[in-house]
Amino acid sequence: MEGTEGIYEIRVEVGSDIYRVFSFFDKGQLVILVNGFQKKSQKTPKREIELAEKLKKQYFDEKESD
Repeated sequence: MEGTEGIYEIRVEVGSDIYRVFSFFDKGQLVILVNGFQKKSQKTPKREIELAEKLKKQYFDEKESD
């Protein structure tokens, strides 16, 4: 996604509803899914992108501390 560092969007269509799930890669092969939401407009809500970035940071911070 533009404006993010390594965050990707997965699009899932269920009937007439469209959902988005943000994800990122860990060591190139492991896909981490972090947050999903129902997208109702063309523009992705900024708060959803910020949440995905926060969860990505939290994931790697916790992984380093183990």
